[in-house]
Amino acid sequence: MTPDPNDDLWRSRFITLNMTRIGGTLVVLLGLAIWQTNVIVRGGAPMLGFPIAIAGLIASFWGPIALSRHWKRKDGR
Repeated sequence: MTPDPNDDLWRSRFITLNMTRIGGTLVVLLGLAIWQTNVIVRGGAPMLGFPIAIAGLIASFWGPIALSRHWKRKDGR
């Protein structure tokens, strides 16, 4: 039994979606650390950490949706 050539495509897409979610979550955590702790400035830096956390949320929630739409257009569905 030979593997289907589309298996590699679907596997790479699955990994890409999950890495997008994980990466977005890590960016949110980084933003929260900058916002609430002494990582950059003593007492936190809300003007820097808050936008980074929001960008991570956007990437985490809407990144996989955008990738899915892109792949559907590319596949002709």
